[in-house]
Amino acid sequence: MPEMPEVEIIRRYLDKMVQGQQIMSVDIVLPRMIKWPEPEKFRLLVTGQRIESMARRGKYLLMELTGGREVVFHLRMTGRLVYEPEGVNHDSHARVIFKLGNGASLVYGDTRTLGTIHGLQAGERWRLKGLSEMGPEPLSDDFTAEYLQGVAQKRKGAIKSFLLNQKYISGIGNIYADEALFLAGIHPQRPANMLTETECRKLAAAVNEVIAAGIADGGTTFRDYQNGAGGKGGHQEHLYAYGRTGQPCRKCGTPMERITVGGRGTHFCPQCQE
Repeated sequence: MPEMPEVEIIRRYLDKMVQGQQIMSVDIVLPRMIKWPEPEKFRLLVTGQRIESMARRGKYLLMELTGGREVVFHLRMTGRLVYEPEGVNHDSHARVIFKLGNGASLVYGDTRTLGTIHGLQAGERWRLKGLSEMGPEPLSDDFTAEYLQGVAQKRKGAIKSFLLNQKYISGIGNIYADEALFLAGIHPQRPANMLTETECRKLAAAVNEVIAAGIADGGTTFRDYQNGAGGKGGHQEHLYAYGRTGQPCRKCGTPMERITVGGRGTHFCPQCQE
């Protein structure tokens, strides 16, 4: 699933390509991708509107339209939103196609159709609980070591599961949680409320570091992630923990291990992470 860095890369590219463009029509190839409102009302909501900007909140990609309307994309496992210039063939798994005034298209493709699309009027974000109740983002002023410690000390579950809970910190998924815990030297099964003040400071700094690195490298691609131009990211070449089971730790040389924490595959170094 694309995480905060991947969605941010998509946002930055698409914002340059579609800002100011008018949506001339919407081809809804697979109606069930539209979760709100019903497909025909969705078409009426967005057709003729001008795209003010592409925004992001956590892992959600937001197409901001005139009058405060917005289209909210949650890409989930295999979703992608790609800008296709005029004359370019559409994604073979295109589900919804926004045709723009310049002849280009903004194409939502999704192989496994697990993603979601919502069309909202101004002030309607409450319809998406995951969006309206989201915690602060890494790299923001609200995400501090003090904030992290304050919420973590109330949770007895594993710190890995805590990091994945979007209510506490938005935008972190499996890849960047493993990477942050590795850099902070914290075992993924440690109870969140057992972290010391020093460990919380290390973890907050590590979260910011891995998110910033993921953005700088254009995101992480293993299978399905594509940026807004349909290309791949490069951060997979620089990972410390995720997907490195059995390979030597980049710090101490100990073989990396894989366990399951909260139902999620988790990669760590048994020597460096306590």
